[in-house]
Amino acid sequence: MDSLEQGKKIIKDKIPLIDKNPGVYKMISASGEILYIGKAKNIPNRLKSYVTESNLPIRTERMLSLTHNLETTTTSNESEALLLEANLIKKYKPRYNILLRDDKSFPYIYIGNKDQWPQLTKLRGKKSKSGYYFGPFASIGSANWTIKILQKIFQLRVCDDTVFKNRVRPCILYQIKRCSGPCVGHITEKDYISTVNDAIDFISGKSRRIQKNLSREMELASKKMDYEKAAVARDRIKALTQIQTSQKINQTNLNEADVISIFKETGKTCIQVFFFRSKQNWGNQAFYPKHDPDDTVNDILSSFMSQFYENKTVPSLIITNFEVSERLLLEKTFSNKENKQIIVKKAKLKNEVSISKLAEKNAKQALTQKLIQSDTNNNLIDSLTAKFKLNVNIDLIEVYDNSHIQGADAIGALICFGNEGFIKKRYRKFNIKDDKIKGDDYGMMKEVLFRRFSKAIKEKSGSLSLPDLIIIDGGKGQYSVSKEILNELGLHDLPILAVAKGKKRNAGEEKVYHKNKEFTFSKNDPLLFLIQRLRDEAHRFAISTHRAKRKKNLKKSLLDQIQGIGRQRKRALLNHFGSARAVESASLDDLKSVEGIEDNIANKIYNYFHE
Repeated sequence: MDSLEQGKKIIKDKIPLIDKNPGVYKMISASGEILYIGKAKNIPNRLKSYVTESNLPIRTERMLSLTHNLETTTTSNESEALLLEANLIKKYKPRYNILLRDDKSFPYIYIGNKDQWPQLTKLRGKKSKSGYYFGPFASIGSANWTIKILQKIFQLRVCDDTVFKNRVRPCILYQIKRCSGPCVGHITEKDYISTVNDAIDFISGKSRRIQKNLSREMELASKKMDYEKAAVARDRIKALTQIQTSQKINQTNLNEADVISIFKETGKTCIQVFFFRSKQNWGNQAFYPKHDPDDTVNDILSSFMSQFYENKTVPSLIITNFEVSERLLLEKTFSNKENKQIIVKKAKLKNEVSISKLAEKNAKQALTQKLIQSDTNNNLIDSLTAKFKLNVNIDLIEVYDNSHIQGADAIGALICFGNEGFIKKRYRKFNIKDDKIKGDDYGMMKEVLFRRFSKAIKEKSGSLSLPDLIIIDGGKGQYSVSKEILNELGLHDLPILAVAKGKKRNAGEEKVYHKNKEFTFSKNDPLLFLIQRLRDEAHRFAISTHRAKRKKNLKKSLLDQIQGIGRQRKRALLNHFGSARAVESASLDDLKSVEGIEDNIANKIYNYFHE
């Protein structure tokens, strides 16, 4: 019996044991890898199609040939099955599913509703705080632009609570009229809350009403000869007018909608999502889902949407440029999730078709650029293989670099590159553990490579697959120690390149070492540009990671070293005394007077600083 028939038999034997309920099924390989995750209204009926149909797609036959086990999970209804399927696909990323790549949480603008002086800020992730959330914004730049507008018109504070509570004079934002100075009492609480409410109305699309209120406020202040207050209202009206004339108001009159357009060419796909909120365009984002070349745009759209909205708020209206498979199921699932009616429709009205075509045009342009970039990368990688006479097909390159300041905050960095560019989800950082080698670049590289590849060859959970080529930032010495570690781990055939700067550390004079040979390039060689680009990205990632670690360590307070001082007690002490140094010089009675600091804790703090 061949492997395809064996896979079908495994499924056929399982079907009688499965109840006729909605749910999710998982195809599993001999090694335990999840090959495919699917959902069905009736699981046995869906599984029968794999066994009875004679003309299955080649991709499906390959999947069945690898299938050695089948697991199912029943759900109470089909909508629940759809959500579970999307969640599991994003978690396990099965190779035979359509996958949404580069998924991330989008930024929101947040204004609290329980603070005495609400702060204007950006947030990602779960909406755990009580308050007002506005978004999603397609990028951090879009969110920053909107915050800048709100600062200019309403002068809300953006500083965090610690800075706000400890200021004795206003910051520069007050001087340039981007903040009303609530930290030092330059505005009353009543007036500040009023401007907060105006800001909420503005970002909700009620700017005309705000302008009328400001005009009325300016006239009233003028009659009372309160010219300072009238000038503030006048400046806000002026800023609001400028914003309205320059703001990209959405001409389609979409109040709360996402416009999703797909473009497919040569088996590759780009999906553009435009976000419209409060009749404004809040930016757009491109996605490149991974799928089989034969998958239809209808199926790709359906799978994309179920995964995309699995952890995001769904707008009232979703407009697409193609019909979506299982549209009614998606509408029902999204409506249940948000407790409101959600409509998914193909663009039909004139204004909908217009914006849908614009999104499709953006998708086409983005995909064309990505395909060109991919072809360029493939050609450069082929040139790399030829230049160094490598006997492997290179699909994945890993680049390593270290960063430290005289051994302090030492880290190792790994970046990854393939034919579609940098693969940021494979980037890794390594905090150097051995204190004896901190500051020793050779020792640090040995530790990083040993930790990275020993985990991979032992197939530990979470380890990355092996690359086809390693590039090290360094010269002969780095090459030698790297080769030594790989040989020790049995990875004799994994090729290494070491990139050394020229004598004067000038770009263009790099030397590359491979198998004890030295290679040089002409200054205009495209291959040299690729190597420089990879080296510079590894260096950038290493430096930024090192700086983040150093900043985190600098932020550690003396109080963090005292056992029994948690976040709440630390906050209480800092709010009372203003700084850790002030706590250090405080008397025992002063420490006992702080709310939340019991006598035994006060004694512990005092003894820590005075023993």
